[in-house]
Amino acid sequence: MDVKLETSWDDLPLMANTSHILVKHYVLDLDVDFESQIFEGTIVLFFESRNRLEKQSGSTKETCRSESNEACRFSTPEPCHSPVTDTRTSSSKTGYNDFAICGKGEKDTSGKDGNHDNPEQASGISSSKYCCDTGNHGSEDFLLVLDCCDLSVFKVEEVDVAVVPGIETFTGSSQIAFVSEELRNQIVHELVTLPADRWREQFDYYAHCSQAPGCGELLFDTDTWSLRIRKTGAQTATDFPHAIRIWYSTKPQGRSVTWTSDQSGRPCVYTMGSPVNNRALFPCQEPPVAMSTWQATVGAAASFVVLMSGENPAKPTQLREGRASWHYYVTMPMPASTFTIAVGSWAEMKPEICSSEDLAAETSLTPSEADFRCVGVCGHMEYPCRFQNPSATTQEVIPHRVFAPVCLQGACYETLLPLVRPCLSAAHSVLGTHPFSRLDILVVPANFPSLGMASPHIIFLSQSVLIGMNHLCGTRLCHEIAHAWFGLAIGARDWTEEWLSEGFATHLEDVFWAKAQQLAPHEAWEQQELKADLRWRCLQDEVRNYPEEMQVLRPNKEKTGHVSDSGSSVIKHGLNPEKVFMQVHYLKGYFLLRFLAQRLGDDTYFAFLRKFVHTFHGQLILSQDFLQMLLENIPEEKRLDLSVENIFRDWLESSGIPQPLQTERQARAECGLARRVGAEVHKWIRVSRRPQKRKRRETEEVFEKLLPDQLVLLLEHLLEQKTLNPRTLQSLERTYQLSQQDAEVRHRWCELIVKHKYTKAYKDVERFLQEDQGLEDSSCWGATDMLVSRHTALGGVLRLVTCTRYLRSCFQPRMLLWQAMGIYLYGELMVSEDARQQQVARRCFELTKEQMDRSSAQVVAEMLF
Repeated sequence: MDVKLETSWDDLPLMANTSHILVKHYVLDLDVDFESQIFEGTIVLFFESRNRLEKQSGSTKETCRSESNEACRFSTPEPCHSPVTDTRTSSSKTGYNDFAICGKGEKDTSGKDGNHDNPEQASGISSSKYCCDTGNHGSEDFLLVLDCCDLSVFKVEEVDVAVVPGIETFTGSSQIAFVSEELRNQIVHELVTLPADRWREQFDYYAHCSQAPGCGELLFDTDTWSLRIRKTGAQTATDFPHAIRIWYSTKPQGRSVTWTSDQSGRPCVYTMGSPVNNRALFPCQEPPVAMSTWQATVGAAASFVVLMSGENPAKPTQLREGRASWHYYVTMPMPASTFTIAVGSWAEMKPEICSSEDLAAETSLTPSEADFRCVGVCGHMEYPCRFQNPSATTQEVIPHRVFAPVCLQGACYETLLPLVRPCLSAAHSVLGTHPFSRLDILVVPANFPSLGMASPHIIFLSQSVLIGMNHLCGTRLCHEIAHAWFGLAIGARDWTEEWLSEGFATHLEDVFWAKAQQLAPHEAWEQQELKADLRWRCLQDEVRNYPEEMQVLRPNKEKTGHVSDSGSSVIKHGLNPEKVFMQVHYLKGYFLLRFLAQRLGDDTYFAFLRKFVHTFHGQLILSQDFLQMLLENIPEEKRLDLSVENIFRDWLESSGIPQPLQTERQARAECGLARRVGAEVHKWIRVSRRPQKRKRRETEEVFEKLLPDQLVLLLEHLLEQKTLNPRTLQSLERTYQLSQQDAEVRHRWCELIVKHKYTKAYKDVERFLQEDQGLEDSSCWGATDMLVSRHTALGGVLRLVTCTRYLRSCFQPRMLLWQAMGIYLYGELMVSEDARQQQVARRCFELTKEQMDRSSAQVVAEMLF
């Protein structure tokens, strides 16, 4: 088995051997321990071999290792052939109320049947990092490889699914007299292949099976990126146990979750779009081809609220005094990287009572209630699909909830809550059926390393979107909503093709936001043209300042989508320290889609896009899937020189500015909104050049009111001026109330303050450094933000801060890249070598370092000290 990959220093490995065996369902049963800062419990994995009849040909040699370099061993697992007993076990805390089983979720403290209050004692093995068999070297046993890092794995065992009452229905017999490995695997096979209309029965049995006792420990060891498991004598994936339980805990420094305090000072934990995805939260198969369903129960103190990727709006189940559990499930197969969780003292913001029409539009349609008559043929694997539910197709606004720390309730009611319905409705009007049945929106702690992140059924937003007018909040919300279709319901089969997620979300963000504002067609066109102007400036800076090989949207070219024989692969440049600063996949992807929409005309293009969504939802795609279908739907007279090969050559497989885009930008005229900004820039330059003592009859300049994107463009132009006097800066702030604008505007205002040493406004810089730690955009499935090592990338800022032009290319308008925003300001304050500015930087850092994410805090500390 080829578990070793040829990787470069900056590649992220995906180790799971998905070509041989696939996880079809996960059952997580975890406790949150804020004192120790860990999740601890079990995960049960249900597998299906890729070919149940195929025999493996190679061999795998196990090497026994331990942290102390001493041999470590545990007893050979006992054979799993046993007569069946009618024994039902109980989870330690799982309620599964959604499936009306296991009573009310009482806590079982008896220590029997897999109780994991003390996993090390229960397993009878050491907690050494590596555990393996030393008596079977050179065997040909099948090796299961899972993606895993930063976890303490205590025990791995096969689950005896054959003892679950009623399970004999999956064997074709009225009773089971003798159990074999083949029979257990047959049961799991029948379970994971149940038709979609029996999903409740299927999840009920998953829950029962996850609580069944173990029937033999499995051999395992771990390395940097993986957990490797085998069973003596199981030589193929078909022979390997198809239901296993892993006892484990996360680590406080694990890279998949962040332990912190919210803006009200209360403890919380959340997944933040880590570069290692979820492999430091639970052992899993991370390649996107490993699409699975899941159900998860998380126990926490009763004062906490647990939010998670799940179709059901979970409510707490009382376990014992002071403890509660929350249960979520997902019936749509998704990559494990999309799983998201947040636990904290969140307050729910409820909208005012809606009209009867609004309530009808938001009626929750659970899979069990859905009428799954086929409305067109779906091409995905079978699941309870909303696109086959006539009622869901007309549901403009899905049920939604908004959560935030208590201290941000007022801002959420004022800014965020009123935008949710119009943004959801706008998205439906453009793309049709919402892929997911409901949505939670959470305003996350200040150290969240993202301005926004979309996951199934849940969106994280930075507190930065709540400040200023509703423009930044609305555009960010629209961007994340767009990921429900592109990035989640439709994912990239090769994660190096991030443009299939971010290019679409960036393009659709503008369309959704225009409809949400109910703009007239000309107004919408003007705003979208202004946004295109800003993004064009960004892209030009990107191609000037970054290595050519990092500017390619399809870096693997003809090898895109290829994996090794085992299914393992690498994300090219996934850990490159510079890639986190790049937004080329947003920008070139956006301009390609804009180019295609203009060629077809908006009506034709968006009609095609709805058709594409209906055809490919629930599936993984490559660039050619989209392009081939698009070209098949273009009338011959509009196709001209368009072909998949030409688009690959001009847009996806070359660095620099695509030639069709260069030609289009040279031929176009500036939009009206941009022209008005140009006129305002000239006014401010005249004001700055005037002598302090002016003639009495000299005419005062009259300035126009500007939109947020116009303000960004105005400040970008003014940053290009060598000098602006304090009087001009003061007038500039008063005219536009810059300190009260959104974070994008305020960041450029802070740049002006630092550049011109405008001491009267240093308080605005301090406020930005203390309150706006919002960072780059993250979407779970295939987004580059989740595939880049933030620690390594931020270290690169140390060399970047000495090059102002290079740094400023990272912060052009609408780039959605926020990770280095605060760090950039720290860098400019220090590079200026102005004692007062350096004092500002050090004071702000001392006040905020405990709330900053670890990587950012380390980089800033190196800058300052």
